[in-house]
Amino acid sequence: MNFDNKVVIVTGAARGLGQEYARQFARLGARVVACDLRDCSDTLAAVEDEGAKGLALNTDVTSAESTKEMAAAAVDAFGGIDILVNNAALYGSLTFAPFDKLDESEWDSTMDVNVKGVWQCCKAVVPSMREREGGAIVNISSLAATYGMPNGLHYTASKAAVIGITRGLAREIGRFNIRVNTVAPNVVNTDATSEVFGEKRDKIVEVTLSQQAVRKPLETEDIVGTVLFLSSDMSKLTTGQTLMVDGGTVML
Repeated sequence: MNFDNKVVIVTGAARGLGQEYARQFARLGARVVACDLRDCSDTLAAVEDEGAKGLALNTDVTSAESTKEMAAAAVDAFGGIDILVNNAALYGSLTFAPFDKLDESEWDSTMDVNVKGVWQCCKAVVPSMREREGGAIVNISSLAATYGMPNGLHYTASKAAVIGITRGLAREIGRFNIRVNTVAPNVVNTDATSEVFGEKRDKIVEVTLSQQAVRKPLETEDIVGTVLFLSSDMSKLTTGQTLMVDGGTVML
C-alpha cells in the first residue's frame, strides 16, 4: 500500500491505537494530521521520524466549530483531505456498571464523543473529499457492538451506533466516490484497556482469549493493517462494511 501525497486525519491520535495509525500512515508516505484533546506532540514526532510531514491539532470532536477548524487546518497545510480515521472515543475513563446503575451524565458524554463526534468529523471533512472526487472514512467501533458487552451498555450502544452511521453514510455519499467502513476490534493491549479493567485486566484478557478462534492477544499493530486496507485503493469497492479484528470471536 502506498499513501504518497495522501492527507490523513486521525482523531484520538495522542496515544495508543490512534498514535500507531498515524505513525504507520506516515511510514507509507502520507501527510498526517493528528488530532486529540490531549497533546499530540509525541505523535507528531513519530510521524516526522518516519520522514513524513505532519500537523498536530487540539480538537474537540463534539464541537462543530472545532472539527471545522480541524478540516480547514488540514486543507491549509496540505491542500485537501483524502482519509479520515474516526478513532477518538471515550473508553478508558468510563465507569462500567450494570445498566441501571450507569450515571446519566456519563451516558450522555459517551454518546456525545463516540457518536456525535463521528458525525461532526464526517461533516467537516466530506466537503474536501468531494472536491477531490473521492475519499475514505474509517470508523472505529468495537467487538462490544456486535457481541454485546455486559456492564457497559453506554459504550456498547455508542459503538453500535458507529456501525449504523457507517452504513447510512456509505449509501448517502457513495455517489461522490467516498467510501465509509468500520473496524471493530476486540480488547487491545493499550493504556486505555488497562485503565478500564485495572487489576482485573489479566483475567479479562484470559476470558477474551478463550472465546477467540485464534488465541493471541491483540496488540496495536494487529489492528493497523485493516485500517490501512480500508483507507487504500486496494479496497476501492468496499463500503458500508464492518470488519471484525477479534481473533475470530464474532464471525459476520
